[in-house]
Amino acid sequence: MKILERYILARVVRMFLATLLPVLAILWLTQVLGRINLVTDSGQSILSFLKLATLILPTVIPTVLPFGIVLGTAQTLTTMNNDSELAVIDAAGARRSIIYRPIIAFAIALCAFSFVLDNYIEPRSRSEVRSLIASVYADLLSTVIEEKTFREIEDGLYIQISQRLSGRVLKGLFVADYREPQDSYIYYAREGAVDESGSQLIMKNGQVQREDATGNVSIVQFDSYSFDLSELTSDRSETSRRASDRSLSFLLNPDTTDPDYMKNPAAYRAELTRRMTDWTLPLIYVIFTIIIAGDARSHRERRMPPMATAFIVTLLLRLMSHFSTNRAENEAIFVPISYAIVVILLVVGLYLLLKPRRARKKGPLVERFYAAISRLRRRNTPNGGEAA
Repeated sequence: MKILERYILARVVRMFLATLLPVLAILWLTQVLGRINLVTDSGQSILSFLKLATLILPTVIPTVLPFGIVLGTAQTLTTMNNDSELAVIDAAGARRSIIYRPIIAFAIALCAFSFVLDNYIEPRSRSEVRSLIASVYADLLSTVIEEKTFREIEDGLYIQISQRLSGRVLKGLFVADYREPQDSYIYYAREGAVDESGSQLIMKNGQVQREDATGNVSIVQFDSYSFDLSELTSDRSETSRRASDRSLSFLLNPDTTDPDYMKNPAAYRAELTRRMTDWTLPLIYVIFTIIIAGDARSHRERRMPPMATAFIVTLLLRLMSHFSTNRAENEAIFVPISYAIVVILLVVGLYLLLKPRRARKKGPLVERFYAAISRLRRRNTPNGGEAA
């Protein structure tokens, strides 16, 4: 790689990181803060929360990665044009490839990273997140309840323990259940334990007081009593794997007897389409960004800011690909359409990028549209927009 190519690549990488990291941090924090109840409500340690936050990160990166390279490339090329560096490169007789070759090489590397992230790392991290949340809520009482403190587990359900021992053993249990207005129950037990599934609280040597709607109270002594917790943990500890949690090998050759696949096979078709197309977005976006901002332009030339133009164009391309992959779940015809969009955009982008400079002197369609609006405004201004 030549010195100039290394110079351009270094600037693009720096701008890419400067753009990517703040946006990534914001999106990551919004996702993490949505799970803060894992610490506050379930009594988990900060290490469990940090583990969950780390597992969420691979699900956020693919969203911002393509736009990071777009903004980094557009900012780098715009700055080089404002500093007349692009004009000097053109005047020196250098080929245009000396500008876009290092950027495209970097984009290809990001495409490979995105492919690995989408198809191997992200599905595993999603599966780990589900398992972590399931294990937290399956062990609800052992993690939530603090000693000698009343805790509301659910609306109308209160629990207190006097001591927690190893092996999920709880001493001095008090449970007040007011979830049903017609009947309220109060349980006392000297000892109890939560089973391994987290669905049953086994209480020993205690009594239960039942009060009906008329105020009558009945007391029953028991040696052993099972309190059902399945309603509390069943929805939260759901660990069934979805299409987004599956590996690439499973999506390519799904198990037709899998319960989730039998329930919604179209979701697996759409997920495979998404994974096979999204990893190409950094390359496609950067090609169109170079087309928009990669030529030397005069400072007096009226045109939209290249960064804004590149962002708008790539956002439209993203909406188009996102719409087609989402529709692939409902209509099979959008599966070939999604692949066709990627191929067409790649072919059109390479054609415009490799087009001779003279054939491209009119500029992109967006800039010609902006210039036409500017001429129309000057025409409607008195005295042609000149000072009187």
